[in-house]
Amino acid sequence: MNAYDEVREYLKFFQELGVENIEAKIEAIDLPRCATPSPVNIVEARREVPPASILTPLSAALPQPDKPKPGSRLKDLPSLGSLSSPRKMKIEKKRPQINAEQIVEAPLDAIAFEIPVSAETLEEIRADIGPDCTRCKLSALGRNQVVNSTGNPNATLMFVGEAPGADEDEQGEPFVGRAGQLLTKIIESIGIERKDVFIGNINRCRPPKNRAPEPDETAACKPFLLREISVVRPRVIVVLGATAAHNLLETNVPIGKLRGRFHDYYGVKVMPTFHPAYLLRDPNKKREVWEDMKIVREYLNSVSIKENG
Repeated sequence: MNAYDEVREYLKFFQELGVENIEAKIEAIDLPRCATPSPVNIVEARREVPPASILTPLSAALPQPDKPKPGSRLKDLPSLGSLSSPRKMKIEKKRPQINAEQIVEAPLDAIAFEIPVSAETLEEIRADIGPDCTRCKLSALGRNQVVNSTGNPNATLMFVGEAPGADEDEQGEPFVGRAGQLLTKIIESIGIERKDVFIGNINRCRPPKNRAPEPDETAACKPFLLREISVVRPRVIVVLGATAAHNLLETNVPIGKLRGRFHDYYGVKVMPTFHPAYLLRDPNKKREVWEDMKIVREYLNSVSIKENG
């Protein structure tokens, strides 16, 4: 992918995620591999969407400029070096609690795939949970129903949030509200369809007023998620938000320090990133999520090439 195509991909991602304004002034781009370079026009792209909107259709607002001159440079956009360079990840072989100063990097293939093979099925795990689970106090605090994980049982990519919201509690499926629609766009931005991933939460019942699940509540529910991970055996788990990251990785390191690199869960690569609901409140964090998802995409592509190669 050349530099101009990568800029277009970068802007397209933000448009799909509902960024209200995108202003890009491109004077010239360094494309040393261009066969017949020619001057590039200045491009300005601006999209206005209603504040309540979270989904922006793919737009043809970006014109197709002439090929730029080699040796020129890109201005007024964030650096794209981190969007395409290979990333590294952290190793934790015996899963000690993670402290901020212990976050280190290692080659992507340094961790073996260690999750034990499970003889269970997802249907058996659901049956064990039951439709009227009373293992924690959330069953008596106003939840309507248990919201089980859903998706492809053979998925290479899994997403884990903290707990259902009001829409999920009503419909009985994870990530179906506004945050869920945004998650769908995030998944599609890396070339994967939502039906091909597996999606769940640390807790399966909605906490009152969407508060974070409390330790006794996560302790009662988390084991079922871990059993599902052993059945699905994904290559990558994206944990959405601090609660999910802290529970799966057994750490209290802030999500801002955890994101941006892989962590280990028994050989499965875990990428912490911001929850879609948080992005609805702070769209400025969408760039970090884009960077995290680029790392996930690059790793999954490398695994696919290696396994099919």
